[in-house]
Amino acid sequence: MNIGFDAKRYFHNNTGLGNYSRTLVKGLAQYYPENEYFLFNPKASRRIQKEVNTHVHEVLPTRFLDRKLSSLWRSSGVKKDLRKHKIDLYHGLSHEIPVGIQQTGIKSVVTIHDLIFERYPEQFGKVNVQIYRKKFTYACANADRVIAISKQTKQDIIDYYHTDPAKIDICYQSCNPAFADEIASATKEQVRKKYNLPPAYFLYVGSIIERKNLLNICKAIKQLQGTLNIPLVVIGGGRGYKEKVLQYIAANNLQQQVIFLNDTPAAKNDAAFQKPETFAAIYQMAIAMIYPSYFEGFGIPVLEALWSRLPVITSNVSCMPETGGKAAYYVNPDKPEEIAEGMMAIYNSMELRAKMVQEGIVHAHNFTLEKCAASVMNVYQNLLHG
Repeated sequence: MNIGFDAKRYFHNNTGLGNYSRTLVKGLAQYYPENEYFLFNPKASRRIQKEVNTHVHEVLPTRFLDRKLSSLWRSSGVKKDLRKHKIDLYHGLSHEIPVGIQQTGIKSVVTIHDLIFERYPEQFGKVNVQIYRKKFTYACANADRVIAISKQTKQDIIDYYHTDPAKIDICYQSCNPAFADEIASATKEQVRKKYNLPPAYFLYVGSIIERKNLLNICKAIKQLQGTLNIPLVVIGGGRGYKEKVLQYIAANNLQQQVIFLNDTPAAKNDAAFQKPETFAAIYQMAIAMIYPSYFEGFGIPVLEALWSRLPVITSNVSCMPETGGKAAYYVNPDKPEEIAEGMMAIYNSMELRAKMVQEGIVHAHNFTLEKCAASVMNVYQNLLHG
């Protein structure tokens, strides 16, 4: 079977959608080497290289016009190259499929990660919402199968786009296997020294945007001031909302309590900072991950933390209970006092931490690379072979 992928995010996105693309292709190539996997990449990437595997192939546009108009090639012109490489099935890994692919005879699958822009349109801008809606609705209507990465996302696709539930498969995602590896103590100490990490810290990983709720974590830290003075290490970038958070930090003298790791010279000037192995070490030295997001498609940092044997404080809404299972400490994301209570409880109880770590590893095994690849391959095989 020749399987093609929309590989824009695979090669050009360091975060969520890129990680999903790379992890899935890695798993498919590892566990199903009888197939050939073609990554259709609109532009060559200097930052990210393809999976080193003889069954994984990168395909770039070769015609002059296609190279110049690479976005158009990705959204439509790629169909010529799909035929050239005898692609049996094409998978749009991030919400899109080429226009008119249903006329080629090539079966298509699309992954929908979330419909957050439909729930919070004010956070995306009117023009972006219209563009996203057009692409997403087209993909859901015209792809042969739709993959949702959580029950929450499947329900949203049904509610917002009235897609037939029978057409939608829930295929959970995995995360980079590096998080499951126990990092040696000496390596962790090297990472601690390199990035000047404090001896003890809580951790937040994610974009600094309103929906992910960093401000309420800072309010929890303020409530704990004088009682529990453990700093928060923040990994992630942001703009407008980040400024709002910084203003709160300055007004409440929390500058020593909240460390924006991305902004430090050590992280800025180090190519290794973004590597999964580095993140895994940072996770494994933390006390707990704090992730009280209002809404997610899946919430991959929660899964990364569970694999890292790190207790998690997260929201009791959206898909977070799917991702965290029985292992996480759940809070109302609107209540900083609940976040603060969770921080105190986990810090003060070695027994609670041990219980959460054990339950976390058990739950994380529902999302192994092998299981996630198998669920997607099952969609492919049912589509092509019934």
